[in-house]
Amino acid sequence: MAHVNYKDLSQVIASLTEGERDEIALMATLACEVHHADDRFDWTGFYRVTQPELLKIGPYQGGHGCLQIPFSRGVCGAAARTGKVQLVPDVEAFEGHIACASSTRSELVLPVWNQKGALIAVFDIDSDQPDAFTQEDADHLTDILKDTFST
Repeated sequence: MAHVNYKDLSQVIASLTEGERDEIALMATLACEVHHADDRFDWTGFYRVTQPELLKIGPYQGGHGCLQIPFSRGVCGAAARTGKVQLVPDVEAFEGHIACASSTRSELVLPVWNQKGALIAVFDIDSDQPDAFTQEDADHLTDILKDTFST
């Protein structure tokens, strides 16, 4: 199993996104770079906050995702609702999990904040492997999101 070299990944993303402020362009670039950084990452993308309590599909890599997710449902909804990273080793054990893809076994979802501190999206990474994600993944990806969207 490959593991991400987060130092290299964050440098590549920083260089690709330098000076860019458009959130969709940033999301598209991050989804692509992160998705291709590790074979554990089966689906990688953003769900954008488009109205109160609602996420809609944003830029992603992988098979199709759910078009919309209310804050009240699923792992993505929990990340949006609580503002906390959701590290789920077994999606079957997560109450209210939404199966956008039947192959998903584990999931990592991170809230995405803009410069003003507003929640603009969640960054969702699914794996077809159980227990695929670590706290290290969560910490490094949180830093990359902060560097890209909050500074």
